[in-house]
Amino acid sequence: MLDRAPNPSFAKLIQKFFVDHLGQQKAVSRHTIAAYRDTFQLLLQFAQVNIRKAPTELTMGDMNAALILGFLDHLEKVRGNSVRSRNARLASIRAFLKYAAHHDFGALATIEQVLAIPMKRHDKPLVGFLSKAEIDAILNAPDPATWTGQRDRAMLALMYNTGARVSEVAVLRLDDLVLGPSSVVHLRGKGRKQRSVPLWRQTAATLRKWVDQDDRRNGSRPLFPSATGKSLTRSSIARRLELAVGKAAVTLPDLSKRTVSPHIIRHSTAMHLLQSGVDISVIALWLGHESPTTTHVYLSADMVMKEEALLRLQPADVGQARYEAPDNLLAFLKSL
Repeated sequence: MLDRAPNPSFAKLIQKFFVDHLGQQKAVSRHTIAAYRDTFQLLLQFAQVNIRKAPTELTMGDMNAALILGFLDHLEKVRGNSVRSRNARLASIRAFLKYAAHHDFGALATIEQVLAIPMKRHDKPLVGFLSKAEIDAILNAPDPATWTGQRDRAMLALMYNTGARVSEVAVLRLDDLVLGPSSVVHLRGKGRKQRSVPLWRQTAATLRKWVDQDDRRNGSRPLFPSATGKSLTRSSIARRLELAVGKAAVTLPDLSKRTVSPHIIRHSTAMHLLQSGVDISVIALWLGHESPTTTHVYLSADMVMKEEALLRLQPADVGQARYEAPDNLLAFLKSL
């Protein structure tokens, strides 16, 4: 009779989950790994205080429902996290436990109890979006007489045209842009999935003007570089948008009362497409949503669209390195 291999330690499972499962098998983005990493750093620190065990001393048995429920309460009541953030942390823990269930059969009962913890219901706020006049004012705000102004005009025009996520804009290269009779841009979205989005004639003209003024054209160069030639970071893109909004607010004062993020531009793209009669399934493809159900939130965001929909419904007459067992599990997570 063969001896069953001993169950791996909790620390080893964490390592294999990040390196083998997330990093190699699923090949998730570094942003996804960072989100999972932050969850487990917080969880291990919480466990260290509440059950007085160092991270490397923890076992799968310690990851019980009582600990996880206490951690979720801690996130909301002590750290002031929203229900949405609380649910995101729970989703990360669930993903790890589902992985662990295939490797530590002795912990199945504990894992099942934690997996039974429900996501917390919460009211989803209606998505915020800008009017067409507000968008136009923002797109025209950067000074076209300067290099940064030309770049920002091209970048903001592309963001509004495509509804791209800020992370997608930050990694764009010249090679991703195809200017011609039918201009498109190739975006790399969540899960490294690629999609091609058509460019409107005006957007293509703005981008062509931006690209043509660069004598050092190289396909691998960032499409929207900083002054040093490196890719703009997500925070830098948000800052450039903030500056454009500030200038646009001179003519549209109400803009100064709003927080306009890159994601608000994305929402505005979706709403304007919807109001123009574009089918919701096409908008889902445009934005890179995995399911059209994700896009349905926009149907609830605009009261005009609701009223028109009701009228139509009425009847006619009515990291790669192998990780050895660590001395400090938190150090491993911080290294990701």
